[in-house]
Amino acid sequence: MIDYRLEQLKTWLSETVGLPEFTIAPASADASFRRYFRVTLPGRSLIAMDAPPDKEDCHPFVKVARAFRQLGLNVPKVLDEDHQKGFLLLSDLGTQLYLDALNEATVDRLYGDALQALLRLQTCPEDVGLSVPSYDHALLSREMALCPEWFFGKHLGLNPEEHDFFKLDNTYEILIQSALEQPQVWVHRDFHSRNLMITQPDNPGVLDFQDAVVGPITYDLVSLLKDCYISWPRARVVAWVEQHRRSLLATNQFNSFDSKTFLRWFDWMGVQRHIKVFGIFARLNYRDGKSGYLKDLPRTINYVVEVAKLYPELTRLDAFLRDNVLPRLNADGTAR
Repeated sequence: MIDYRLEQLKTWLSETVGLPEFTIAPASADASFRRYFRVTLPGRSLIAMDAPPDKEDCHPFVKVARAFRQLGLNVPKVLDEDHQKGFLLLSDLGTQLYLDALNEATVDRLYGDALQALLRLQTCPEDVGLSVPSYDHALLSREMALCPEWFFGKHLGLNPEEHDFFKLDNTYEILIQSALEQPQVWVHRDFHSRNLMITQPDNPGVLDFQDAVVGPITYDLVSLLKDCYISWPRARVVAWVEQHRRSLLATNQFNSFDSKTFLRWFDWMGVQRHIKVFGIFARLNYRDGKSGYLKDLPRTINYVVEVAKLYPELTRLDAFLRDNVLPRLNADGTAR
């Protein structure tokens, strides 16, 4: 089959952008309809983004990229753009994902760099010419609403009336209120090992930032330290959380928050994020034909089970998962 979008992209690069002779090959794809291609020229490479305009909007990517570069984050530079066609030409941050390089020997160094970048984002001046949505009650609620429909219902086959999904409504509200009571900062929203690149200098390179919002201070910390694609022992995660709390307070930009409060914020923010992810991973499988995310469901669910048993406020969620979800899920994320 002819890939008409790819052919249009090649024509745009050669005729409109004016690149000399080049080769082009897939670089990556993500959970959206965007695709990325590596454009190789003599002595250098670039990245071309294909974002079909009827399905994706390039404007947020360009807007956030320019603002984040102004803040000192190592994000791709936008070199050329055609929003009507849905094409962008970007600088290339390389090929080495954090996920592929993380191990016992590298994790403290790599996470140290990532936490420094996150600190820069969270403590930057508010006025950087960037207007993004707030991570408000409505958005937090909509995200978790994906779970009953796509994960509990579509994936596991649970009947909402028989299993009384509404018993969890109060739990969802507790999680939302915890998110809203936190200091509100710039939030990348997917600050994890598949969106961080190893770069020299200025590690890490940061990708997939177009959905940035202003929201809870622990959100990106959860994305990094409770990553859906790789996990670490809780004791180690708690130590990193405390390290970051102290770094935040050392900037003198925040009212003091103690270790216990900050860890609760972090834990409950993780539950909110991962409930959302349950729904997203199931939807990617059934709606978009992307089954590869299912294998990461058990790790993601284990995060929630681990936290729910620690807090009395989450007892109902803990019981629901143990009684209705875990018995229906295989080790590869497929339903029994």
